[in-house]
Amino acid sequence: MSFSPIAADLSETVLASEPLLRQVRNADATFHPAPGKWNKKEILGHLIDSAANNHQRFVRAAAQGSLDFPGYEQEKMVAVQNPNLASWELLVELWSAYNRYLAYVLGQLPESCAEASCTIAGRRPVTLLWIARDYVEHMKHHLNQIVGNRFPTAYGAKAS
Repeated sequence: MSFSPIAADLSETVLASEPLLRQVRNADATFHPAPGKWNKKEILGHLIDSAANNHQRFVRAAAQGSLDFPGYEQEKMVAVQNPNLASWELLVELWSAYNRYLAYVLGQLPESCAEASCTIAGRRPVTLLWIARDYVEHMKHHLNQIVGNRFPTAYGAKAS
């Protein structure tokens, strides 16, 4: 089991979505679609958090084998960082660069660590390969919320 197809999918998704993200105006990125729903800046901020959290999971599990990881409180993390005050351009650049690097990192992971058992927030164990696949699917789901239904996901229907 190889991480290479996942790394390629991540790289292609970033390449395809970056120009679409750059077309979003800063004012449009701060518009809340409904009460209690994240706006585009908050979604992208969440995806940056997800990149940071999963970066640690990828590298630590590959280096150390089976590990237990904490979950993260996404609502609180977005609130504390308040991406609404950041420029849309900064958020896009950080998200894009971080994910290009994560695609590189995934491409470096040896097949021998694909089955490393990982437990996140006390849930049932999953493999590192599963975490990597889920990371890309999760990202596509949220990108669809930002740029429209452009990226098919394994979650079933495209995001609305």
